[in-house]
Amino acid sequence: MAKVYEALRRAEEERRRLADEAGSPVARLEWEPEAATETAAAKPRKRSLFRRLFRRRREEVSPAGDLNKRRVALLQPDSFVAEQFRALRGRIDALETPDRPLRTISIVSAQPGEGKTTSSINLALVTALSLGRRVLLVDCDLRRPSVHRSLGIQPERGVAEVLLGEATLDEAIVKVEGANLDVLPVRDRPVNPSELLTSEAMAKLIADVASRYDRVILDTPAALGLPDAKAVCDQCDGMVIVVRADETRQEDVHTVLEFLDRDRILGLVLNGTVSEQGRYGYVS
Repeated sequence: MAKVYEALRRAEEERRRLADEAGSPVARLEWEPEAATETAAAKPRKRSLFRRLFRRRREEVSPAGDLNKRRVALLQPDSFVAEQFRALRGRIDALETPDRPLRTISIVSAQPGEGKTTSSINLALVTALSLGRRVLLVDCDLRRPSVHRSLGIQPERGVAEVLLGEATLDEAIVKVEGANLDVLPVRDRPVNPSELLTSEAMAKLIADVASRYDRVILDTPAALGLPDAKAVCDQCDGMVIVVRADETRQEDVHTVLEFLDRDRILGLVLNGTVSEQGRYGYVS
């Protein structure tokens, strides 16, 4: 995964350059893969002044503004951010071959708050813009679901009900207003999310939606600390890892790469970097 670390290094160098021009006292971070020798839980996070101010700014964003950012490809389809997700769509399409179908794509991050759900929603939205393409977005976060709120959906059934045999797939799928996109949301949070995601019912569900849709995007829970994300990723054709610049620790990325199937990793989205055009995600 040399490209992953090269992408992180380039983004960090750009962030330091912009910080130096602004006169901001930003701590230097090194992104060398061989330096990742400690586990994610063994080393406490060191927060620079830039990081603390950035986190505070994120926390002060209104809930409505946060939801709008998650669906920017729907609200502003011609925006620079939407174009970055089109680029991601194009990179994934280019990797698909007759011998390597990529119908089911899981989006994963090490920790919460790194832009995984935002990436899932916007990638699904721009993929649904393709003519004649059927696209489904599945919320696999049975602990802290947010896809339905981001898209203004009020589900009557959801993933858990389908897995438990209490609803059919057709009853649970909801169409997004204003987009050619179907969503399988989460309504009720079950008491046994890990067991449901590793069950035969989940494998059957993924196989079923893969036969119905041209592309299925699965928004997973954070990967570290819980088995949920790996359970989903192991059943998908490919996965995209999302990291946030100056937030995601190098050792967290290293840990995720260690326990996921590297052959299925399609690339990395670097979220939270800054350019003259605004905030964007870098695809490696």
